[in-house]
Amino acid sequence: MYPKPFEKLISHFTSLPSVGPKMAERLVLYLFKQDQEKLEDFAQCLEDIHKLQICKQCFHIAEGTLCSICMDPRRDMAVLCVVEEPLDIIAIERTRSFQGRYHVLGGVMEPAKKNSVAAPLHIPELLQRIEDENIKEVILATNPTTEGDLTALYLKKKLEPFHIKVTRIARGLATGGDIEYADEITLTSAITNRKDL
Repeated sequence: MYPKPFEKLISHFTSLPSVGPKMAERLVLYLFKQDQEKLEDFAQCLEDIHKLQICKQCFHIAEGTLCSICMDPRRDMAVLCVVEEPLDIIAIERTRSFQGRYHVLGGVMEPAKKNSVAAPLHIPELLQRIEDENIKEVILATNPTTEGDLTALYLKKKLEPFHIKVTRIARGLATGGDIEYADEITLTSAITNRKDL
């Protein structure tokens, strides 16, 4: 039906999260109609994504060894916001309500695999940071889902020996929702009105 390069591109788009076959066709058709300069810029951006790295300190997306947030001396070094994924950082940063630093877990624990799933998460690195960096408060900003709540409770237990303030973002977020999709006002409220855990 379509030329091979067109079909191959549709196949690549359908492999992306939340992109179905019809949406993929529309995206490829849109790209097909663009001028050469715009397509070359798009292709260059896709190529440049391989140059990005994971921040060695917080596991956010970075252009070098450390991300721009970890390198910013104006950040509050005593407050650490723990999130599930880099997209959560981007959502919180849009609110401009948080001036501390972050730690990306790389996912959440699952109830059925409570003990086996904790290993690949960046929990040991989080505990090491708290020990090394004189952290005074940890904000647990996991999503308000069963897995997010389980992870937050697990982390609270792990953080008890450090005798630091542990808070959880307020429930302005709908239960079962994702931080990355929340609007800026809701997120600002959730960060500002965080509760002791």
